[in-house]
Amino acid sequence: MRRWRGVGVASLTIAMLATTAVVALAQPLFTSGQDPIAGGRLFTAKGCAGCHTVDGKGGGVGPDLSRTTRPRTFYDLAAALWNHAPQMTGAMKRAGVSRPTLSAQESGHIAAYLFTLDYFDPAGNADQGRRLFTEKRCVVCHRLGGRGGSEGPRLDSLKPYGSPIALAAAMWNHGPTMAAAMVAKGIERPTFQGSEMLDLITYINRLSPTLPTGPLYVLPGRIVEGAKAFTDHRCVECHAPSTSTASGAIDLVERQAHKSLVDFAATMWNKAPAMTDAMKTRGVAIPHLSPQTMADIVAYLYSVRYFADAGSPRDGVIVAQQKGCFNCHGLYGERGKPASDLAAAKGIGTPAGALAALWNHSFVSVGRAGTALATVPTLTAREMADLVAYLRSLTMARP
Repeated sequence: MRRWRGVGVASLTIAMLATTAVVALAQPLFTSGQDPIAGGRLFTAKGCAGCHTVDGKGGGVGPDLSRTTRPRTFYDLAAALWNHAPQMTGAMKRAGVSRPTLSAQESGHIAAYLFTLDYFDPAGNADQGRRLFTEKRCVVCHRLGGRGGSEGPRLDSLKPYGSPIALAAAMWNHGPTMAAAMVAKGIERPTFQGSEMLDLITYINRLSPTLPTGPLYVLPGRIVEGAKAFTDHRCVECHAPSTSTASGAIDLVERQAHKSLVDFAATMWNKAPAMTDAMKTRGVAIPHLSPQTMADIVAYLYSVRYFADAGSPRDGVIVAQQKGCFNCHGLYGERGKPASDLAAAKGIGTPAGALAALWNHSFVSVGRAGTALATVPTLTAREMADLVAYLRSLTMARP
């Protein structure tokens, strides 16, 4: 009980609500409307390039964002922005640069741009990818870097699928056609282990310098739509989402897969023959999955903790209390608090909105904390994920 000391009545009420929040609220996610091209323009227009270097170009004050230690999640990015906001604000003030604000849409675009720089993914090995392109016999059907066959689509005219989510959809949809072509050519169907898929993507991207121009599925989509697709396409008959007791189902939570999105794409490819055979046995039509549908399914899998970085509203309210958020912010009309009412805040129900709100936070924009900036609490990526999940639970609880 000591943990709750000092929290107002309204805070305690929402804390109790948060402990019973369904897991589906734990992972608020972007939609597909992220544009890396717009993000690149915003990165310059908002002055980010004045301090941060990208591939050796830009200011030298901050780190090169294309060469920093990886892997990262979205919440690593959000935590880094929060933790370094006072220092960044000070650097801008010394340089005479006005501190920009971000809308939720703008923060989503910038996240998409950073994704194209491989900011989020672990670093792949392009030289290994080149070797795999030949050893896995991709070169027989696909042309890349001036070599390869012409039966399959060329891979060197663009960054092929924008993200592992779209890649997983494309490989699933074209899997039967590729399998038939491999049988006709006497090619053994390859599988991908460890970092092989990442290395191959890195090699393809090295030879495809242009940014994707369509929607970029950086982070997963809509949980509710994903749950519906998971049921409508009868995935649930073979894969238990969490507490399902479907006979013979593989529980995606208890197995504790905790895969990255690249791992997910590789697993979808590796398991496709077994999955399609099982679907045929059960009389299940093999679905065609659009990138948006795949993004929605991945969002749902995030919500049932198949992936590693889903947040928890229950833990998030503890973070908010321990980090002192309730010292300034009230809930549901709580009086005597100098900052905004979190339950009435708008636009914080998505990662993009939360990222924008954290960056635009008043203590760095107008210096209301004054000399107390040194006491601003820092957040880990785990804490940030939980805090965002909690903030989303507040918006979902509104009448």
